[in-house]
Amino acid sequence: MDQTTKSGVFYALIAYILWSIAPVYFKVMQDIPALEILAHRIIWSCLITLGLILLFKKRHMLIAALRSNRARWALLASTVLIGLNWGVFIWAVNANLMLSASLGYYINPLINILLGMLFFRERLDRVRTLAVGLCVVAVLFELIQFGRLPWVALVLASTFGLYGLVRKKLGVDSFTGMALETGLLLPVAAGYLLFSSSPGSEPAQYTAVTYLLLFAAGPITMVPLMCFAAAANRISLTALGFFQYISPSGIFLLAVFVYDEPLSPSKLVTFGLIWTALGIMTVDSLRKWRQAERLLQPSAPAKVD
Repeated sequence: MDQTTKSGVFYALIAYILWSIAPVYFKVMQDIPALEILAHRIIWSCLITLGLILLFKKRHMLIAALRSNRARWALLASTVLIGLNWGVFIWAVNANLMLSASLGYYINPLINILLGMLFFRERLDRVRTLAVGLCVVAVLFELIQFGRLPWVALVLASTFGLYGLVRKKLGVDSFTGMALETGLLLPVAAGYLLFSSSPGSEPAQYTAVTYLLLFAAGPITMVPLMCFAAAANRISLTALGFFQYISPSGIFLLAVFVYDEPLSPSKLVTFGLIWTALGIMTVDSLRKWRQAERLLQPSAPAKVD
């Protein structure tokens, strides 16, 4: 493994580990309304990304995206999707529904397969058909067992999947896209803080420590994103895909062993079906990756007698 690949693996691990422990921050802030946390997350993320764009001299990319009519509509769609995803995730953590959030991010790779089939005409082989089928069975089991769809998981999985699809079609880099998305949400976030009846609308209601923690919502959003972008530039997306289960696994462990969310046998069946689907898909992806690596290796020169 060369030095570039090693650094890519390091950045990927940092990104996904930080995403996996992010709920700890939102639990610390659970006395503050989810919408208020979301508003601060938007504001500080916007300011940080704009600062990074100026630092790395990427203003031309920002201006080019703003001038494109197609990019503006795509960014409007991605803004709505990421805002909904962030808001539901924060609410789920504070409402003691971390297991549902974890399930959503486990389902996300399977949603991506369906989106690839629908929008990029990717064909489902037997393994992926089986994986998607197990996911459908898991959702139907939840519906039959509990009388309701696992809406938190489905909203998180679908919004993040669609967000990735829109961003893939858009083709802008992470910082430019995030700056524009948070910029579009900035008036809404600022308006909420100014005109809502939440405690944050009155500065005297919070201590300096609380405001420092609210500011931290920006770095908590941007640092793993920066690490992810650095990893994506150093290792293949196939290799990066093997790290994506770190985040939901960390959230699952926090929910069960730190925050004592009940893991009933029925809920464990749902997770078991999803884990089986992901396990089958991961083994198949690893097999294909190794086959591709062998094909890329130069063959040994023939011996000359």
